[in-house]
Amino acid sequence: MSSSSLFEPVRLGDLSLENRIFLPPLTRCRSTQPGDIPNALMAEYYAQRTQAGFLITEGTQIEPRGQGYAWTPGIYSPEQVAGWKLVTDAVHAKRRPIFAQLWHVGRVSHRALQPGHEAPIAPSAVAATGVNVFIPMGSGTGKLVPPDVPRALSIPEIHELVELYAQAARNALSAGFDGVEIHAANGYLINQFISERANFRTDAYGGSLSNRLRFLREVVEAVSAVVTPDRLGVRFSPLFGTTTEERVYLGLLEDNPAETYTAAVRVLADAGIAYVSLAEADWDNAPEMPDAFRASVRDIFGGRILCAGRYDLHKAQHVLAHDWADMIGFGRKFIANPDLPTRLKHGWPLNSLDPTTMYGGGAHGYTDYPFHNQ
Repeated sequence: MSSSSLFEPVRLGDLSLENRIFLPPLTRCRSTQPGDIPNALMAEYYAQRTQAGFLITEGTQIEPRGQGYAWTPGIYSPEQVAGWKLVTDAVHAKRRPIFAQLWHVGRVSHRALQPGHEAPIAPSAVAATGVNVFIPMGSGTGKLVPPDVPRALSIPEIHELVELYAQAARNALSAGFDGVEIHAANGYLINQFISERANFRTDAYGGSLSNRLRFLREVVEAVSAVVTPDRLGVRFSPLFGTTTEERVYLGLLEDNPAETYTAAVRVLADAGIAYVSLAEADWDNAPEMPDAFRASVRDIFGGRILCAGRYDLHKAQHVLAHDWADMIGFGRKFIANPDLPTRLKHGWPLNSLDPTTMYGGGAHGYTDYPFHNQ
């Protein structure tokens, strides 16, 4: 049996957690249609994974324009709020806290997913490259297509979006969530404002790094006023390495990622939020997050640091032992192993992941992965 600190209790804001394992956001595309409504199957899926000390939902779009993939859930309609209440009730029955991840894809979308088939919205009218989005084709089928060219947001529209994040946080509380995580990673809307690769504005929201961080600051401030800072987290995906390929699902590659993201973490430190989550590159042979960056985040940020991406028990213990993180998330392993914390603690073998069932479908590859004792 493992004696890793991964299995020790920890506090997150004002929450007491039984271990340092968290379920990170994992898009699964199982919402009920029409309406992108969370459902009883999703409630079962999350309830199965409550051996984690803390759970974060898949990305849930804060408004209709925030969707970039078919069948992902929203949190802007009464029906969606009621659907998420099924999920929070199921998780709370297992005495675990769960946060909603508030998501807006910005330019990573297609007219087929947008209200009125209009262009997606973004800081600047520059299309995302190196990524496809998934659009519905009817009868439960869909296809991958390149994103459409977005239109640039006006300043009044940016202010409206800040309020949409705040309203999504109110909806999350109405749905019974314990708090929220703001998705500022993976090349989506807030990441687009932060990135010099996607933000070419010349007003107060573009140009200097401080200006590019303005939208993040305003969203964090608005959401903090709803949920309180100790029930709020933010997720980033700093991408290091020498590749120039834009991997939108891992974050936009900046000229100086350490400078960009230490400045972003300072925004969160000033706001006094509960945690910052770092989504690390997770493809084969991906560059590791530099130890110097990990240490600088610890020096800057006084709350909890959450890390996820290609972690196993050994890597988790290494990062925890150096005090570079307080909690570790397991993604693909948790998909295939609903009882992952117990398997890791006892050294039990893991189920293999079926990649063909990752996105869309029903219970198969979602709620039918066996527990160890099955």
